[in-house]
Amino acid sequence: MSGRDPNGLKNEEELQSYFIRRIEKFVNKQGRSIIGWDEILEGGLAPNAAVMSWRGMNGGIAAARSGHEVVMSPTSHCYFDYDFSAIDSQKAYGFDPVAGLSPDQAKLVLGLQANFWSHIDREPEKVDGQLFPRLLSLAERAWSNKDVKDWPTFKGRLNNHLLRLDSMGIKRHRDISVEEGT
Repeated sequence: MSGRDPNGLKNEEELQSYFIRRIEKFVNKQGRSIIGWDEILEGGLAPNAAVMSWRGMNGGIAAARSGHEVVMSPTSHCYFDYDFSAIDSQKAYGFDPVAGLSPDQAKLVLGLQANFWSHIDREPEKVDGQLFPRLLSLAERAWSNKDVKDWPTFKGRLNNHLLRLDSMGIKRHRDISVEEGT
């Protein structure tokens, strides 16, 4: 035996791509599509695969530029198990999931996703403190027109939500204070 791969695969990236392409054919035959973290770009992307871009924006941009659907979820703005000193509510609000893309490429961005790995915190109060109010900031970016990006105006709208969270006993992070009388 020569030790050569019968499929001509040279490395782990090509092996991963080979596997993903085979699985994609099976999944597509079932009327479904695959989506994978941006590692599936390594070794060549399967023809119909969508990409979850988590290691920054570059993977998502590359996928969209090559005609693939994308969900933007970079650690720089969307990982809410990170401390508020790394990603505060204003930084989450400032995220632009289609930055660097043409209008046609931007149409391939299905949306964005906030992430929270629950092995970090499991107690409800700690989870709430990691998610809120950042989750509200990111939701505003996800559901609003690209042109809606004025932090001071959003802070005014956010005040009602903060009051609601407080009245519900949600133990939110206090990176934004409630303005009384608004």
